[in-house]
Amino acid sequence: MAGLYFHIPFCKRICAYCDFYKSADLRRTDDVAAAMHRELEQRRGYLKGEAVTTRYFGGGTPSLWAPEMLKGLLEHAAQLFDCSGVAETTLEANPDDLTESYLAGLPGAGIDRLSIGVQSFDDDCLKLMNRRHTAAQAAAAVRAAQRAGFGNITVDLIFGVPGFGGESLKRSLDTALSLGVQHISAYHLTVEPNTAFGRRAARGQFRAVDEEVSEAEFLLVHDTLTGAGFEHYEVSNYALPGFRARHNASYWQGVKYLGIGPAAHSFDANERHWNASSVEKYIDGAPGGREVLTERDRFNEYVMTALRTAEGVDMREAAARFGTKRTARIAREAEPFLQAGMLRRTGERLAVPPERFLTSDAVIEAFFET
Repeated sequence: MAGLYFHIPFCKRICAYCDFYKSADLRRTDDVAAAMHRELEQRRGYLKGEAVTTRYFGGGTPSLWAPEMLKGLLEHAAQLFDCSGVAETTLEANPDDLTESYLAGLPGAGIDRLSIGVQSFDDDCLKLMNRRHTAAQAAAAVRAAQRAGFGNITVDLIFGVPGFGGESLKRSLDTALSLGVQHISAYHLTVEPNTAFGRRAARGQFRAVDEEVSEAEFLLVHDTLTGAGFEHYEVSNYALPGFRARHNASYWQGVKYLGIGPAAHSFDANERHWNASSVEKYIDGAPGGREVLTERDRFNEYVMTALRTAEGVDMREAAARFGTKRTARIAREAEPFLQAGMLRRTGERLAVPPERFLTSDAVIEAFFET
């Protein structure tokens, strides 16, 4: 199985926290679309016959593109790859794009899952993050999507925003739950240098929350959502039974995927490839980059992604893929973490308890092969 990812880089407004490649210049939308169709043709052999099981439109703001444009890419891909067994096709969307007419066109385009970038249900927090919708608009967008027939909706939230923890964060969580969505992604704010928040931090005008606040907010999110019946199945992801994000899960499981569009990444199990992070260069067909993974790289990536999930490391799988010498070392390194409650062992699986996910980096680092 394999995944197909389309990166739509355009945004009407740049959010204060966003470190993904994006462009606020919408004038070259049609040129990018044409280049993406060209890239599909050029890379038709990349997946080597693997059937595509998930498709994902990310960005940027993919909901700026009309359903007909999305449909065109999906239909073209279906001519080149085996998409007959696709189980999930996701569109990332901004709440204010989800009008009734827009939503009505998405099922016919092939979209069956929405990932709605709410980030907060606090208007002051939304203003700080430079989002272009209000809390009321966000709630209305979710309800409109439900009326349009979408029964697989994820809401994105951000915590760790200075000044908006405690009651503000709890209200956002409660609002998301009251809307009856099937999946919630809750990301801790990271202040990256090349963002508005990062530039303010460099001037001393913005400061990330401290470790104690991070842990308290993480536990508030965990306790609230798991208490409402959601499974905390990955560091930042919560799902009702049967509604895990299949496309994202494929990244954590080492599944092959092809990325189409400016700055998009691809993985063929042995190498990573990425496209030029520039609309102009991408349109002109400029080459991107590649990285050949060593066995040590693949082992470290397996450990890193596995320990970010509720399933953890399968010792039998790890031994089959990377040898018993490596798994014996994992078993030795695991002992102090097991005693400290930072790891649990169930049969042949070693996993970080979900309530301790925030500190999983320490465990992952100990298992890394240098």
